[in-house]
Amino acid sequence: MEALFQGYYAQLATAVARVVRDRDVAEDLVQDVLARVWHNRATIELTTTWRAYLHRAGLNAALRHQERAARSVALDDALPPGTPEPTAPTTDTLADLHHRETSAAVAAALTHLPPECRRVFELSRFEELSYKEIAETLEISPKTVENQMGKALRILRQQLSGVLRNLYSWVL
Repeated sequence: MEALFQGYYAQLATAVARVVRDRDVAEDLVQDVLARVWHNRATIELTTTWRAYLHRAGLNAALRHQERAARSVALDDALPPGTPEPTAPTTDTLADLHHRETSAAVAAALTHLPPECRRVFELSRFEELSYKEIAETLEISPKTVENQMGKALRILRQQLSGVLRNLYSWVL
């Protein structure tokens, strides 16, 4: 436990603090993540490095915290009893709808990537590893990582062209 704490606490707390924008909350979240990892250490199956795993777990904890905070604010701002519901969708509602549709389209587009290409893309974009770190993790050359990312981006651009057109027309 001490090795995990000493090796990853500071950089993980910094990454989480960028999301939650409160150093104290970030430190609490990171402590919870490290404690949960230590408690479940026997059942954790690593497919990446400890650094990547903890980084993802920390970011997930930060995002869950943000979602809970947003729901709490939404409940506080709820309309008083007897107030009629608004009839027209708000800009926030439309933005949420577009966000959900775009997220679903991206998830569907990811299924069209070849497995090794998808793995490289996910390590880069979702786990925020550098090309060099991906190459070390997957035991491939950095040039192969670069080629796989280029291929992934070409396929995703192709798969998402309609979604991007719709999104840009909505924004403009």
